Amino acid sequence: MTIIVFGSINIDLAAKTPRLPQPGETIIGSNFLTAGGGKGANQAVAASRIGTFTHIVGRVGNDKFAEELLTNLQSYGVNTENVLIDKTTHSGVAIIAVDDSGQNNIIVIPGANNNVGAADIECLKKLLPQSTSLLLQLEIPLEVVRKAARVGREAGVRVILDPAPAVGDLPIELYPLIDIITPNEVEAGQLVGFAVNDTETAMAAAKQLQERGVENVIVKLGDRGVVAVTADESFFVPAFAVEAIDTVAAGDAFNGGLACALDGGRSLREAVVWGAAAGALCATKAGAQAAMPDRATFDRFLQNRLIA
Repeated sequence: MTIIVFGSINIDLAAKTPRLPQPGETIIGSNFLTAGGGKGANQAVAASRIGTFTHIVGRVGNDKFAEELLTNLQSYGVNTENVLIDKTTHSGVAIIAVDDSGQNNIIVIPGANNNVGAADIECLKKLLPQSTSLLLQLEIPLEVVRKAARVGREAGVRVILDPAPAVGDLPIELYPLIDIITPNEVEAGQLVGFAVNDTETAMAAAKQLQERGVENVIVKLGDRGVVAVTADESFFVPAFAVEAIDTVAAGDAFNGGLACALDGGRSLREAVVWGAAAGALCATKAGAQAAMPDRATFDRFLQNRLIA
């Protein structure tokens, strides 16, 4: 079992604040940290920590952050042999504010992530024959995401797209290349053009996305649970009750947990539970990659809730 994550690698610059600032407002924060981030790297760490051998394909820049980012990924067991160092630009940067309730806002400066292209697709092609799942996100150029999805589909690998950050819509030709799409409520609303804020509207959004060619749609509703619609069934998985400290990367943890479960031969319903558990555990710790649960913690969490 091998997972490939094809996507962004960032350095996170995070500030803790009592509340999120209004436009034009300056707020005094209480803490600051730097850490590895990027939706691609986060998902790779999540999958690796839960226990599946994971490759990441992407780019870092020509700066002091590059070595730190690669070393950090390697420390979590992620294979970085196919991460290219782009000498023409800086590494991706995310500037994050997190308030006392755990809510956040994020500004991303893509840097090297914007240059992911043909050379990276070639790296991906070499890995696909030995892989089971390909995880994609939208922090690299959309056309490259489409090409990656196509080569993944042609190789017979399960293609999972997290359509984040939110976009107004995706190219219609991308949908049939995706096996599973996993928007949160904001992203789902952006894709379908109506507000998604409960299970009923999530089901409606999922069915509309299915009509565009995706067989399996999972809509993440945060602390209200997860809606899933497949060709054969629709179901709801409630959220795990936890004391959230920081919701940064909880969605990435979800996708890592989901992919690990599927690669282990579990059903989609079980995989959604795994994803929900991983996301809940991530929210109980500060940061992104440092908050991803290891397998022992993950198993204990599920066992304590009689879902193992």
